[in-house]
Amino acid sequence: MFASLKKRYGQLSKPIKASIWFLICSFLQKGISVFVTPIFTRLLTTEEYGAYDVFNSWLNILTVLVTLNLYAGVYTQGLVVFEEDRKVFSSTLQGLTLVLTLIWTIVYTLFSGFWNNLLSLTTVQIYAMLLMMWSTAVFGFWAASQRVQFNYKLLVLVTIIISILKPLASILLVINSNDKVTARILGITFVEVLGYSAFFFIQLFRGKRFFSKKYWIYALSFNLPLVPHYLSQTVLNGADKIMIESMVGKSEAGIYGLAYSISNLMMLFNIALLNTLNPWIYQKIKRREEKDIAPVGYGCLIGIAIVNMLLIIFAPDLVRLFAPIEYYDAIWTIPPVAMSVYFIFSYSLFAGFEFYYKKTKMIMVASVVAALMNIVLNYIFINLFGYIAAGYTTLFCYIIYSVGHYLFMKRVCNKYLNGSIVYRPKTLLLISMTFITLGFIIQFTYSSNIVRYIAGGVMLAGILLFRKRIVAAAKNLLSLRKQKQS
Repeated sequence: MFASLKKRYGQLSKPIKASIWFLICSFLQKGISVFVTPIFTRLLTTEEYGAYDVFNSWLNILTVLVTLNLYAGVYTQGLVVFEEDRKVFSSTLQGLTLVLTLIWTIVYTLFSGFWNNLLSLTTVQIYAMLLMMWSTAVFGFWAASQRVQFNYKLLVLVTIIISILKPLASILLVINSNDKVTARILGITFVEVLGYSAFFFIQLFRGKRFFSKKYWIYALSFNLPLVPHYLSQTVLNGADKIMIESMVGKSEAGIYGLAYSISNLMMLFNIALLNTLNPWIYQKIKRREEKDIAPVGYGCLIGIAIVNMLLIIFAPDLVRLFAPIEYYDAIWTIPPVAMSVYFIFSYSLFAGFEFYYKKTKMIMVASVVAALMNIVLNYIFINLFGYIAAGYTTLFCYIIYSVGHYLFMKRVCNKYLNGSIVYRPKTLLLISMTFITLGFIIQFTYSSNIVRYIAGGVMLAGILLFRKRIVAAAKNLLSLRKQKQS
């Protein structure tokens, strides 16, 4: 059997091999941090765990302001647009990101007391945050360049090594430190800076240019209008933890953060699917073959719904596995957060049309409205019902977010694709409402393990029953990269 699999693998094209390994990379990069959660929930109190989660929320939000997410959309697009000058484009964007990080480091240093009070973080933690922003961006540039060229071997090796070393370094420092929150932060910082810095110098050496007026203006003009979108996304993901800490307490933020960490297991499926799906969608739009998108999109939505439903069913068992009894109330937050993961994926299916036609204003409007709504609803309902309400306000805002992008997608299709109807609203509604209804019903079984396990058994039996169709759908997804190249 192993020999047969090895032979089949050897016959695959480089793009398909790359797709498989990029999928593995996505799981490793995000997955290991989730799987070491049971260790940290036992090394840290709920208050310390909450403080670290709040640090991460600020890190994600401020990264957008500091680096402008230059290593995201604009860089990947630029690698295609400036294909003949990729090395110079890469080195100059590395240079621009370093300059932006240094400017913000100076701003912080001059007004450190103000920033420390505003963020409720220490000076050491904020300097570590700035280093993490820069090193993550450095790796993001290099990793994107490897993906575009389907050079997966070194990327996989680096991802595996760094993904293992980060939690190991953090565990060692936490065990031997009194300030366990800062120790965990520094463990990650040391590994990322040591592991990623070399890629900055490699790309700079290959491009031999630090500054390019042409490429700096191109990158800034493309990404600055998207900053409200990127910022709103991170606010939507992290504002609830910050607000829970300030309105209720660090312990509650830690319990809520655990629910988010467990639900992030399902985000791995989102990332893996979208890394393969998005380039294929862009190619289909370019060829005016948008009618081919819906069947694949529906199948992916059903797949994402199934894996999130399994998470909801086994949430009490996962919480017991991931953390001691102090965190057990996290079970009530996992269902709405898991449902949010589904709508995060669904929005991505629609937003691809806006990104392709560079409708950044539409993207920004949907993101800003959802983020502002999330902050307002969190303030109202956390005060009324406690921190668990944040999970439900997040779900509601992601539904609105997804619907907003669907409506904007329709506008784009009317303007550029002769009114083509890509996704049928009734089909989307049927899949989504079935998932939400079943998710809330499962919640009521948490008081009875027998009923819950029966529900889980029925779902697993259904997966086994339709395994051939599921395998066929997976094979189709793996072939998308090949179609893109043809």
